[in-house]
Amino acid sequence: MDFLDQLNSSQREAVTYTEGPSLIVAGAGSGKTRVLTYRIAYLLQQGVPASRIMALTFTNKAAREMKERIARLVSANDARYLAMGTFHSICTRLIRPYADLLGYTRDFSIYDTPDSKSVIKAICKERGLDEKIYKSGAVQARISMMKNNGVSPREYEMNQNLLREDREMRMYEFATIYALYEARLKAANAMDFDDLLINMLRLMDLSPEVRNRYQQQFQYILVDEYQDTNYIQFLLIKKLTEPQNNICVVGDDAQSIYSFRGADIRNILNFRQVYPNAKLFKLERNYRSTQNIVNAANSLIHKNQHQIEKTVYSEKEAGQPLNLQPYMDDRTEALGVATKIQRMRHKGYDAFAVLYRTNAQSRVIEGELRKLNIPYRIYGGTSFYQRKEIKDALGYLRLAVNARDNEALLRIVGFPGRGIGETTMKKVSANAIEHHKCYLDVMRQPDDTGLDVSAATKKKLQAFAALIDTYHEQSETLDAFAFTETVLRTSGVMTALAMDRSTEGIDRAQNVQELLNAIHEFVEQRAKEGIDYTPITDFLSEVSLQTDQDENLTDTTERVTLMTVHAAKGLEFPVVFIVGLEEQLFPSQFCIKPSEIEEERRLLYVAITRAEEQCYLSFARQRFRNGSFTFNSPSRFLQDIDRQYFEMTRPQSTDRFTNSAQTFSRPRDLDISTSRSTSSPKTPVSGATTSLTNAAWKPDDRVSHRVFGVGTVLRVYRDEVTENDKIEIRFDTQGTKTLLLTHAKLERA
Repeated sequence: MDFLDQLNSSQREAVTYTEGPSLIVAGAGSGKTRVLTYRIAYLLQQGVPASRIMALTFTNKAAREMKERIARLVSANDARYLAMGTFHSICTRLIRPYADLLGYTRDFSIYDTPDSKSVIKAICKERGLDEKIYKSGAVQARISMMKNNGVSPREYEMNQNLLREDREMRMYEFATIYALYEARLKAANAMDFDDLLINMLRLMDLSPEVRNRYQQQFQYILVDEYQDTNYIQFLLIKKLTEPQNNICVVGDDAQSIYSFRGADIRNILNFRQVYPNAKLFKLERNYRSTQNIVNAANSLIHKNQHQIEKTVYSEKEAGQPLNLQPYMDDRTEALGVATKIQRMRHKGYDAFAVLYRTNAQSRVIEGELRKLNIPYRIYGGTSFYQRKEIKDALGYLRLAVNARDNEALLRIVGFPGRGIGETTMKKVSANAIEHHKCYLDVMRQPDDTGLDVSAATKKKLQAFAALIDTYHEQSETLDAFAFTETVLRTSGVMTALAMDRSTEGIDRAQNVQELLNAIHEFVEQRAKEGIDYTPITDFLSEVSLQTDQDENLTDTTERVTLMTVHAAKGLEFPVVFIVGLEEQLFPSQFCIKPSEIEEERRLLYVAITRAEEQCYLSFARQRFRNGSFTFNSPSRFLQDIDRQYFEMTRPQSTDRFTNSAQTFSRPRDLDISTSRSTSSPKTPVSGATTSLTNAAWKPDDRVSHRVFGVGTVLRVYRDEVTENDKIEIRFDTQGTKTLLLTHAKLERA
């Protein structure tokens, strides 16, 4: 029991309470993972068999790290048989033995998002739909949202509200696409990520015997990041935990930021209503950040109406105040961030993270970092398993174990070249759909379905089908590594890659070799766990469920990390820059409802609590968006942070950027605009004298501008935060313009 001494009193109480439902609300940096890990170790020490424990996480990486920690606390042998992984990986494992009850074979494929988009794109193309309206990404996201909310294609067709939304979006055929998409996946013996959860529920409904078996097997179920669960996951957990309800969920409602993926904050807020006897534990001590950072984040999040009350605190030093920096425009903001990083580079570039609301904001930041020769990485970029050459190699493995995987076939049939072109495959596809067959069946016996191709083409199709059939036989006897090595060698993939001696070609060949290394490590790890034979299906299941956070970063070079705030959740850095804190950017212009604004506030809370030592906030008065400059009001959320926890520095202009920012005093009740409009400046002031120009302009003054010519002053606006006063002028030949007085350089006409 010595490991319990490493916990504070709140953590220890949460760890040792094991019977019945419990909710552990874990504030940012409060040791959530430690509590979850120690609770499992405690159960094992109490004599609960590892096979009776299920722990659900949101990344495979988190599951692996927790399992390693548990092995160190108890023993590797005890930890070996834990059912620990993501919802999707656990469901995959539980479904496969009973896949036939659902109408699949045990070797069903798992389609990732690109696979799903490819199917949708093909359906839309066949139906002659406008791809500008029926964008594959948008259609796929809507299908996923429907599945996460338990809405089947049949239920969708009968829901008038959903059909009205389709009409508003001009996607009149969405219901048809949804139904065809489901049919195509079933025909391909494939499930997408959402199907894995839905089919687990279906399996338990179809077979009370299977449901009872799993309910009896898993006596203790623990769920990490419960605030990120969706409706289907809620139903899964509820059904699996019946009737003993030994369910422990850990999460933080203040960090619920994934509603766009279907996450439902009500799952954690209403947990004690679903389980009236649930015990509530609060982990409120933050071990990550300084007091100023924690207190600033608290003052922000307390403005939300819907939350579980808690007060996170830190016993670390007070630390530096948060720094709020106004900038003239987005380029100056990027330069300011880059310059600060350069000035503090003695900390090591890994110490810095730049967080932004949208991926598009990274471009200008990247440009300024490059100018100063500051190395950086974009977190959440193209992952290893999404690279073309890797997906090509995996395509062979997928098709070998599941002959009905049409997406895999389309990917690999032309690589290496076999004289089977796009026109031929269009005929195969149409023929297969007409005769309700998979593509490989048509290629095996083209005459049976009257495929209209030449005799020479038929031979090529049959030769390819025979090759895949040979691989299928080998997949049932060879382990994952030996099988993959055989396929890549005999298919010509390795030879084709080796022939390309360009830099990119060499990289691709090395990536495929790295895939072989990964499979070898996978087989070796399974052997250490006592599993003598690892089929390729096990590796394919593992890979298909990878997330960006599961990637092993082999590049150990120190770099500044750039990422969206959504991608930053779960990470921490000594110094964090949060850029673009402007209305209609953060919060997003698409967030209007109170619940949406509250989630945006939680998103900023997550961003601030990533910082351990220093946190820099900034906004730009002008930003180049959608092809033109817009004027921006500071984010309303800056108003929510208690002034005592941050300092403000003078705005820096593009023309006169200096490396030494001067701190200036402002009253604590400083008003930061919360206007939602980015097109209208703040408060018109007649006859206002700006502190940044010697001229006192007033309405009806005639002025001359070096570019726009002569015009008449309509209004003058005073900015109370950045001192970036503006002037609105109706020019005689150029229309009405709103200009920053610091740059306008006006003369009297």
